[in-house]
Amino acid sequence: MTVFGADPDAPVEVEATFDRPIDSVAAQTQTERDDDDEIIPVVPLAKQPDEEPRAPAEGVTSASLFNMSMAPETTGKPMNKHLEAIKQTVQPLLMERIDISAAVTMDRLDLARDISDIVTDILIEERIQLNQREQRELTESLMHDMLGLGPLEPLLADESITDIMVNGPKQVYVEQKGKLVLSDCQFRDNAHVMQIAGRIVSHVGRRIDESNPLVDARLADGSRVNIIIPPLAIDGPSISIRKFAKQKITLDVMERQQNMSPAAATVLRVAGRCRLNILISGGTGSGKTTMLNAISQLIDPGERIVTIEDAAELQLQQPHVVRLETRSANLEGGGEITMRDLLKNALRMRPDRIILGEIRGSEAIDMLQAMNTGHDGSLSTIHANRPREALTRLENMVGMSGVNLPAKAVRTQIASAIDLIVQVSRMRDGVRRVTYISEVVGMEEDVITMQDLFWYEFQGEDKGGRLIGEFKSSGLRPHFTPRAAYFGLDKMLVGAM
Repeated sequence: MTVFGADPDAPVEVEATFDRPIDSVAAQTQTERDDDDEIIPVVPLAKQPDEEPRAPAEGVTSASLFNMSMAPETTGKPMNKHLEAIKQTVQPLLMERIDISAAVTMDRLDLARDISDIVTDILIEERIQLNQREQRELTESLMHDMLGLGPLEPLLADESITDIMVNGPKQVYVEQKGKLVLSDCQFRDNAHVMQIAGRIVSHVGRRIDESNPLVDARLADGSRVNIIIPPLAIDGPSISIRKFAKQKITLDVMERQQNMSPAAATVLRVAGRCRLNILISGGTGSGKTTMLNAISQLIDPGERIVTIEDAAELQLQQPHVVRLETRSANLEGGGEITMRDLLKNALRMRPDRIILGEIRGSEAIDMLQAMNTGHDGSLSTIHANRPREALTRLENMVGMSGVNLPAKAVRTQIASAIDLIVQVSRMRDGVRRVTYISEVVGMEEDVITMQDLFWYEFQGEDKGGRLIGEFKSSGLRPHFTPRAAYFGLDKMLVGAM
């Protein structure tokens, strides 16, 4: 391997020392590297006392080098085995020379420059030759491990990835374009996964250990995280990340992407402005929260909104929003604050609208009562396969509250509280579509009556594997037409049908 000594023009042949054989770790022919990658001399970059502050190396900007995301050419890609092996040599030496407690308080750019200097020194001492791109990538990876989420950082930076699923240290799946794909990302071992998991939960004031092996949390950008560790997870720690969408998905965007028909989008716009109580139903990963965010953008900016979630992830654009988040029990088993507790408190906060991230249990009765006592225009989501099943699940959750009400009384409450159910589904081609928009009409004896305003009818599949179908309209006059007339939107509503 060639390194550069004091005289840059006089290369000296030396043998590098690694735990693994040099042939399998550090040897890399010039043909394996990019032809246009310049091999730079590995020389100390420490600033001399009388030296002017230096600019980053040519071609290396602050944004590309130190913004905790991979450079464009490596976005979404893990380090190659050559660099990973070098990292295992450099990382322990780096940790011996820095004070982590001081590092976390430093400006990110200053810290990255200092680390880059130290890494350069280590590479000289270990007689390791890297080109400019490789040294930049190594520094970024070390920064990710120290302050970020380690191997997950490239995946978080890739905007084409919507979900990240860590099934132990050696198996990381991602969702791209609605399909699950095994990525090349890997952790060193279970302890490495646990280190990253602990870093995630510590930022939201929670803990993950054997006494509390199941945690819901969120990342700094709002991405939702679920972590489960042994003994509950048999094969090692599991981390599931639902990434925060940087692009704001609106009903207009959904219409352009053919997630729904233009007529259906118009009806949802009217429903949002008419302060209907809307329940969004669907399976896991079907786009319920995205739909809730899209409909919430139609809320008047002058209204006071209270949101209640297990892990805050809603992206409301209005100025007057109070965000509430549940809290898990402490080490002694006390101090837990449930969604039901927060919902009861929210009613004392003079809300115009209450948005419940997801109805999961006994809070259903409180949500129905809120909808029936003047807090119209409320929104929530629920897990169900069809609109009728959503109402059945809601009825069952009311029973979980311990309130002994006859079945007919519960159904009457549901029929008077819920106005519209929007069913969303992720289909086998990976595309999320609105499969039903159903209206709750009322009661007939002991049965809640409904009518479908729109539905998606599957017709076939094209050569590319994308499903072909048609969004159909019932042509029925919506039951909430008089309410739309009160808001001056009845012509728009009837025209869409």
